[in-house]
Amino acid sequence: MAQRDFYDVLGVGRDADEAQIKSAFRRKAMQYHPDRNPGDGEAERNFKQVNEAYEVLKDGEKRAAYDRFGHAAFEQAGGPGPGGFGGGGFEFNFGGGSFGDIFEDIFGDISGMNQGGRRRQPTRGQDLRYNMEVSLEDAFTGKQTTIRVPSADQCASCGGSGSEGGAARVTCGQCGGRGRVRASQGFFTVERTCARCQGEGEVIDKPCRTCNGAGRVRREKTLSVNIPAGVDDGTRIRLAGEGEPGMRGAPPGDLYIFVSVAPHDVFHRDGANIYCQVPLPMTTAALGGALEVPTVEGMRARVTIPEGAQSGDQFRLRGKGMSQLRSRARGDMYIEIEVETPRNLSPKQREILDQFREAGGDSNSPKSTDFFDRVKTLWEGLKS
Repeated sequence: MAQRDFYDVLGVGRDADEAQIKSAFRRKAMQYHPDRNPGDGEAERNFKQVNEAYEVLKDGEKRAAYDRFGHAAFEQAGGPGPGGFGGGGFEFNFGGGSFGDIFEDIFGDISGMNQGGRRRQPTRGQDLRYNMEVSLEDAFTGKQTTIRVPSADQCASCGGSGSEGGAARVTCGQCGGRGRVRASQGFFTVERTCARCQGEGEVIDKPCRTCNGAGRVRREKTLSVNIPAGVDDGTRIRLAGEGEPGMRGAPPGDLYIFVSVAPHDVFHRDGANIYCQVPLPMTTAALGGALEVPTVEGMRARVTIPEGAQSGDQFRLRGKGMSQLRSRARGDMYIEIEVETPRNLSPKQREILDQFREAGGDSNSPKSTDFFDRVKTLWEGLKS
């Protein structure tokens, strides 16, 4: 009798993804499981076909071979092996706890076991986060600093094993070392993580008195951190292995330092560029001159101001901006001037300005002239 197409057996299309194949297998297996169909030979045959189909289609390499060669991809010279798959040896134990075995790869994350019934290994320690604020100057130059991090450290008394004196752990008596136990629920026998050993298959006979069997103790540790030049808000620095130690000797997690740059009194940063707003005396703006401004590295830079400079004019200083992360390049610095009107004039100063106005000085203001020309046109339009 010709074998049915595996995609038809599971009721999925040939473009079905892994999640769709797994979902279809779950539905079909529950439909035809012998525990739900006692004495039904047809259901048993369908159940075998469903499992055969799933064993192939869930595996990328087997599925590719099947898509290309069909059932012939799994036939040997002497004919199909058990279950029709090259002697692979499909064995089905209908009854008892078979349901938990069949769905192991689906519920493995719930039961705490991986395929093959191996005990779950102690998991890696958690990653830690540390928020650090640095000044703009430190972000420019970089710095070496130390931080104190509250963490857990490996217990020195037991070497991280959790057992008194570092003694070996013993096989869990509740699950017999399998890491899971079985319980009947209606038609099915379901496997769950062993509550005593938490799926590890082993327990501590005599817990360490210092850490109470955890294998780690709480303490603060001091770490040296290199802040590279050019860091910006959100820069993340990873210190491998400086996170929480894993339980009972498992590898530690990592420490991630998230950098933020504090606001500056003089400079404003935008990426690799630096902006600085500088007040400019009215006379310098009108007559032109020179202006000294500070730079982020603590030096001075000279800016030439042309005659007739206006508020909002910007002057670019190439290569005077921020350092760039993992690069020798630097951004630029932009000086934006703000023309300042003098206050509390002396009689002599007032006299000079009056003379300036009488000499037609106000007519040399291009922005004012342009604005009032547009206002005049607006008023004439309203009158008409």
